[in-house]
Amino acid sequence: MTHPLDPLTPDEITAAVAAVRAHGHLGDGAWFSTVTIDDARRPGVSGRRARVVAVPGPKAALVEATVDLGTGEVAGWVDHDGVRPPLGFGESLVTILAVREHPAFVAALAARGIDDVSKVQVDPWPAGNFGNQAEEGRRVAHCLPYYRENEGDNGYARPIEGLQALVDMATGEVLEVIDTGPVPMPTDPGSYFPEDHPARPGLAPLVISQPDGVGFEIDGHELSWQGWSLHVSLDPLEGIVLRDVAYGGRSVLRRASICEMVVPYGDPRPGHGWQNAFDVGEWGLGRLANSLTLGCDCLGEIRYLDAVVAGENGEANTMTHAICLHEEDVGIGWKHLDYVGGRTEVRRRRRMVVSSISTVGNYDYGFYWYMYQDGSLELEVKLTGILSTAAVADGATDPASPLVAPGVAAPVHQHLFCARLDPAVDGPVNEVEEVDVVPLPPGDGNPWSNGFAPAATRLASEREAQRSADPARSRTWRILNPAVRNGLGQPVAYRLIPRATPTLLAGEDASVTARAAFATRNLWVTPYAPDQRRAAGDFPSQHPGGAGLPAWTAADRSLVGTEVVLWHTFGLTHVPRPEDWPVMPVETTGFMLVPSGFFDRNPALDVPPPEHCDG
Repeated sequence: MTHPLDPLTPDEITAAVAAVRAHGHLGDGAWFSTVTIDDARRPGVSGRRARVVAVPGPKAALVEATVDLGTGEVAGWVDHDGVRPPLGFGESLVTILAVREHPAFVAALAARGIDDVSKVQVDPWPAGNFGNQAEEGRRVAHCLPYYRENEGDNGYARPIEGLQALVDMATGEVLEVIDTGPVPMPTDPGSYFPEDHPARPGLAPLVISQPDGVGFEIDGHELSWQGWSLHVSLDPLEGIVLRDVAYGGRSVLRRASICEMVVPYGDPRPGHGWQNAFDVGEWGLGRLANSLTLGCDCLGEIRYLDAVVAGENGEANTMTHAICLHEEDVGIGWKHLDYVGGRTEVRRRRRMVVSSISTVGNYDYGFYWYMYQDGSLELEVKLTGILSTAAVADGATDPASPLVAPGVAAPVHQHLFCARLDPAVDGPVNEVEEVDVVPLPPGDGNPWSNGFAPAATRLASEREAQRSADPARSRTWRILNPAVRNGLGQPVAYRLIPRATPTLLAGEDASVTARAAFATRNLWVTPYAPDQRRAAGDFPSQHPGGAGLPAWTAADRSLVGTEVVLWHTFGLTHVPRPEDWPVMPVETTGFMLVPSGFFDRNPALDVPPPEHCDG
């Protein structure tokens, strides 16, 4: 039986696109940005619907349509003016070709001793919004060039500094070629291929096998394992989406995903100060997902989920092995050695892994959702790939762009993700409180001044719920159901545990701050609304700012007695180092959701003992 929120089938994509085309208003040059299942809950609406974002022409406009898949009729149609979709792949190719063929760009290359333009890699970047009049009403990209002597070279090792172009992506018109003068190009090709780095010895084979088969079941997109049940799919923008997450038949989350992320760069120089990217809203994590391979991306007894996505021509395409499913051992789950009784009890800890990897230009992001046997849920993001680079003259130094190789600098930057968590802890109506661990006041009740205890503050409105992490106070946020009590008479709850995570470092008046206001706080809480999907708004590309969370929370709505949504911003600040070159070792960030009074005792007591414990 098909789950009502299963991804669209190829036939459904074809039908949705045909319905939108037949509805009118779209010319022959229209293309389709996304065609997805419409999973917004609306009272009185049943059946499956598709949400279609189409781009009718070269201007800054798009169409957002809803199609009833049961009747084939268009159930909703909105024309948006002054907004842009995520950057299109077709338009990106148009942009690259236009830059390579432009006389001023070719001449600038020749002045740098580069006569073969086919050896120049051109990367289109989202332009942001800096009030440039030439960009009004257009879909534009900034283009940065790199030199590849051979096709397989690492282009980011040899940036062509001092040269970039501004291009209308829809028309291929080069609006401006900016040439501030040549900078010596690095000579090292920056190879990370095995033929240039002899393998170290002594790495013995590691074999993971489950001779009796895997311990999980997958039925379509519905996964069950060790008390967990959930629906797993891949959204073209958000990547992995978890729905209807439950443990032991008790609901925990209605929906969870990465709804937005921003990568702001800290080099303020004119050639790089504009650099920032919204890798969800301006590119799309699901659209850029890898096809995963056994033994490389995933290790063990693996099952995969394919993803069907709509191409920009409206045709359905299948991405094979887009999501990897497997179990893994992660050490001990609990243990105690009883000295008096002379008995040791230990349980191994196992987790279920749901993962995908997306490559966005130079960066690679791995997203790993972990389910544990004790009812805990974790998201870990693994960041790797290649740094965004700049060429610098010999001896030049800049703290905002540290040297990582001779003649190669890399700007300091941040990766700030926003997880949208739609909780349903034992039911849809939840509340949120902030819990700090604080010193107790000295006095008769604390004579040695050593006391400390948790202190909870109810987050009753949207303004009160704009919060930052505080590791010094071990700050967490409890999502509780005031109507359901555990065996101790306490409200059942889950606890959101942040890592020591930064917020946006750009100034309050910065363009990126206006557009990525979600990243100025680690937590926002809003009442559930079906049309409030993404933290920076649905269409952040070239947006002037203010959309999404700052606009919604301006009303300071109540968070009591209603369904709520948590928006958790987390990430890291990356100060590049030589060890990050020519390819970066994995760096991780993430958060956990752990039961906090959801159970009456340790729910992993029934995990069976290990079969073999050799003394």
